[in-house]
Amino acid sequence: MQWRTTTERWGLLTILIHWLTALTVFSLFGLGLWMVSLDYYHAWYRQGPNLHKSIGILLFILTLLRLVWRRIEGRPAALSSHTAREQRLAHLAHNLLYLLMIAVMVFGYLISTADGRAIEVFGLFSVPATLHGIDKQEDIAGVIHLWLAVTLISLVVLHAAAAVKHHYFDRDRTLTRMLGR
Repeated sequence: MQWRTTTERWGLLTILIHWLTALTVFSLFGLGLWMVSLDYYHAWYRQGPNLHKSIGILLFILTLLRLVWRRIEGRPAALSSHTAREQRLAHLAHNLLYLLMIAVMVFGYLISTADGRAIEVFGLFSVPATLHGIDKQEDIAGVIHLWLAVTLISLVVLHAAAAVKHHYFDRDRTLTRMLGR
């Protein structure tokens, strides 16, 4: 398997970033839903949000690097079995996935920095609070963050369903290319 993307297949680095992102998005969604149900005396009341924020910041950095890498690498040619409509929908869905991921993370940042404190990322570095002090910032950003995350997960499920459709019904190489085969 080659590291770089070609006109025929995705490169190993792109595939690894794709699956790491998918695993991280689902994990953050699950952690986010679980941690908001914790009461003040739960052992994870502070640990959960700190973990969620730190991983979210790292995912934001990875997403930005992924977008740069995608620009450099390009993408394999569309499979001949894909219609023009499928290609347009896939392009739209991928752009929406990136947009939603970034928006979820930006609103997560606005929740976390509403009180003016920086976000500590695993004690390695901190991200300063640059926009804070807006009336009800934490509450408004929290609602938007949740709905964007639900929308993102819904689109990810649709994305996965499309890959399964291509694999089992169309019997093309869409899914196997992203599995590195």
